[in-house]
Amino acid sequence: MTTTALKQRSLLGLKDLDASEIVSILDRAAYWESQPEKLNPVLQGKFVANMFFENSTRTRFSFEMAEKRLGAEVMNFAAAASSVEKGESIYDTVKTLESMGIDAGVIRLKPVGMLEGIAANVKVPLINAGDGNNEHPTQALLDLYTMRKHFGELKGLNVAIIGDVRHSRVARSNLWALRKFGATVSFCSPSEMQAPELDAPYISMDDAIRADVVMMLRVQLERHTTGVMKSAEQYREGYGLTVDRAKRIQSHAIIMHPAPVNRNVEIDDEVVEHPQSRIFPQMSNGVPIRMAVIERALS
Repeated sequence: MTTTALKQRSLLGLKDLDASEIVSILDRAAYWESQPEKLNPVLQGKFVANMFFENSTRTRFSFEMAEKRLGAEVMNFAAAASSVEKGESIYDTVKTLESMGIDAGVIRLKPVGMLEGIAANVKVPLINAGDGNNEHPTQALLDLYTMRKHFGELKGLNVAIIGDVRHSRVARSNLWALRKFGATVSFCSPSEMQAPELDAPYISMDDAIRADVVMMLRVQLERHTTGVMKSAEQYREGYGLTVDRAKRIQSHAIIMHPAPVNRNVEIDDEVVEHPQSRIFPQMSNGVPIRMAVIERALS
């Protein structure tokens, strides 16, 4: 595979991906979602390694479901049960799996900036399953897919992303992708959770809940080196989607969250499965999106 073809089949982020390419992935996901059979073995004989150097539930199982539905042979790698625990570098681990004959790799890792270097030095396509607070392209793709299914198109949508923007790769991928389609993206968060390097405007919580899409973010306590919240209750009062606030969202609007959810912190327990919530449908949509991305990498 040439370097150009390899780069085109890898999915490292959405910031530099053309809108037309994103549309092709969304359209292919719609095709896979429409298929009546769960198993469509178009990738039979292909080997995919899921390399998770950071914990995950939804993303890892969603990828594994997608791979198996396409008939691929799946190998799951967890850093805690590997030679990484003995000091092996992430790069050497990926090269080891490449040397054993994998056809593609799905990778999640904490360090920012490492993925590009790894991808430049391996000869198999890589799919970014989340790298630090940089990007999470397949999450943003399934978010766009969810919005497009509900609204019909993305152009003109007003999307408010609320919460821990500073540490959110989901916020970044969604910002960069949505703008390609003419959507307006605003952020809402406490000052210590803002990301000044991103050029989206910050709005009040009252304004945020009037958006077409009210997207809550998980408060990523594991990424905070110092206490940024005096209490979970204080955060909920200022920036949580409470039952009271949920009553004030527009009738056509939808509520989204990339999960896992801190119930009664960023979103009240009763609101998680609110009639306008798309939190669990988002998870369902992750499977056809990841089927489209894996097929693109291996076709």
